Amino acid sequence: MSTKCFKSMNLFCFICGQYTPNKHTASISPLLLNTYATYFGINATEEMEKPWTPKIICATCGRYLMAWINGTQKSMPFAVPMIWREQANHVTDCYFCATNLSGYSIKTRHKIKYANVNSASKPVPHSKEIPPPICPRKNICSEDNASTISSKLTEFTSDNDLGTESGTPHFLTQSDLNDLVRDLNLSKFKAEILGSRLQQWNLLHNTTRISIYRERHHEFSRFFKLEKSLVYCCDVEGLMNKLRIKFVPSQWRLFIDSSIHSLKAVLLHNGNVKPSVPIAHGIDLKETYENLKNIIEKVQYSQYSMNICADFKVIGILLGMQTGYTKYCCFLCEWDSRARTMHYIQKEWPKREISILGMKNILRTPLVDASNIILPPLHIKLGLVKNFVKAMDKSGEGFKHIQQLFPKLSSAKINEGIFVGPDIRKLISDSKFVRKLNKVERSAWVSIVDVIRNFLGNTRSENYKAIIGNLLKNLHALGSNMSLKIHFLHSHLDFFKPNLGEVSDEHGERFHQDIKEMEKRYQGEATPNMLADYCWTIARDNPDGTYKRKAKRFKTNEIL
Repeated sequence: MSTKCFKSMNLFCFICGQYTPNKHTASISPLLLNTYATYFGINATEEMEKPWTPKIICATCGRYLMAWINGTQKSMPFAVPMIWREQANHVTDCYFCATNLSGYSIKTRHKIKYANVNSASKPVPHSKEIPPPICPRKNICSEDNASTISSKLTEFTSDNDLGTESGTPHFLTQSDLNDLVRDLNLSKFKAEILGSRLQQWNLLHNTTRISIYRERHHEFSRFFKLEKSLVYCCDVEGLMNKLRIKFVPSQWRLFIDSSIHSLKAVLLHNGNVKPSVPIAHGIDLKETYENLKNIIEKVQYSQYSMNICADFKVIGILLGMQTGYTKYCCFLCEWDSRARTMHYIQKEWPKREISILGMKNILRTPLVDASNIILPPLHIKLGLVKNFVKAMDKSGEGFKHIQQLFPKLSSAKINEGIFVGPDIRKLISDSKFVRKLNKVERSAWVSIVDVIRNFLGNTRSENYKAIIGNLLKNLHALGSNMSLKIHFLHSHLDFFKPNLGEVSDEHGERFHQDIKEMEKRYQGEATPNMLADYCWTIARDNPDGTYKRKAKRFKTNEIL
C-alpha cells in the first residue's frame, strides 16, 4: 500500500466492526480471547497481531462473550464475526477510511453507514445452518475434567490447601468468591482479575459469576414496553400500585417536554408531595404532532383525562395549532398577535368556540381538551423577564450590569433575554441591579418581581389583580411588546389555577436533571430497563410513597 490510513483503525471494534470510542472499550483479558476462540473457532491473538486489524473490542461484544461463557446468555448476535483482510489501498478498499464518522457520537452511532469493501467481511447472524455453540461451562464439573483440574491445582497449591481430605478440588461457589473478595478487601478491578484467573484454572463452580448483573429493575420492567425508539408505560395503575402510591387521576398532571436528546412524559403530583413517575421516554424524538399523538395513545390518556402541563409549543401541538408566533396563537380566543396598536388596550377578544381545520391557525384535530390545559408558571416567568430585558435601554447601566452579572452567557442570549430559572433567582436577589435601572425600568422590574412572588408561586395575594394590572401598565410604559405569555395575564386571568406553585412546570423541568444521570448510565439507549431502574430508585428512596425532597425557593430579599 502506497498511503497510510486516514483515520485510526482503533476506532472500530475487532469483533463487530462498529465505531467504538475509547471509554466504551472492553479490557482484553486472556479469558476474553479464549472465549472468542471457543465461540467463533478463530485465534483472536493471532488475528489481532496483524497490522491491518483493530486492537480494541467494544464493551457490548465483551459483555456478550462473558455472559455466554458464564451461562447467562444463549449466544452472540452473530455466528461469524468481522473478518479483516489486508487492504489493497486506502481509497476504495479500506473499511476505516471509507466509513464516515464525522458528526456522529456514541449516542448516534447507530445511524452510521459502514462501508462495504473487499478487505472486511461484516458479521453473519445465526441461522439454522449456523446454530449457536454450546457453552463449555456446563461440563466444567464433569468427571472427565477431574484429572486436568487436579494437575492444574498442583502448580500453585497443595491438595490440602483447597481440597478436601480425599484430595478432590473445591469449586468456589458465588458466596465463597464474594467472601474471598471481601476478606482480601479487593477493588472491583482486582476482584474481576481474581475471578478471571480462578475461572481459567477451572476452580469456579458452574453457577458462579465473575460479574453479577443487577436485577433490581426486573419487578418494574413488565410495566414498560419498547416500540421503535419510544419506551412507554402500558399499565399506569399497576405501576402506581407497585410503587405503593394510590393513583387518583385528578390528583396528578401529565408533563410533556423534550431535552436535547430525548422526549419525556412524566406524571407530576399536584402539590408535589409524591415523586415524579416517568411513563414515556423517546430517544432522538422531537416535539411533533405525530410523536405526541403516539405518546397520548400509548399511555392511554383518554382513560384518565388528567390535566396537562407543558410549555406553549407543546400545548399548541396538542391542540392541533400551527407552531410558531402566528397571528392567532391563543387557544382560548382569537387574539390578533399582529395588531400591536390594540395590545394593552383591548382586553376582550372573540372566544374560540369551535376548532375548524384550516382556519385561525388550526391545522390538525386536537388531541386533548383545552379545559385540561394548565398554563405553565415557569415559562410565563421566563417570558416576562425576556420581554423586559429586550425592552431595556441597551446603553443603560442596568443592561451593562446584567452583562457583568452573567459573564458566561453569550451576548446574543443576553440581548434576547434568554435566561433560566436560577438566573432569574440570581437577578431577583441582586440588590445592585435595581439601583442601576432608570425610573421606568425600575417600576417594570418591581412589578415583575411582585407578580412572581404574589401570583406565579405558592402564594396568591388578595390584590393579585391589581398587582398584575400594575405590571401591564408598567410594561406598556416601558415599550415592551405583548407576547402570548403576557396576553394570558391580560385577558385570561381566570384560566389560571388558584395555586400555581402546586401545578408548576418547574418540577417537570427538574425531572430532566433527575433522569440525566440515568440516561448517561444507559448510554442514550431506548430501553424499558432504564425507566424501570428509575422507578426502583423511587421505591427505594420513598418506602412510604412520599416525596421527601422539598422544592427549591429563592430568597425573599427586599429589592428596594
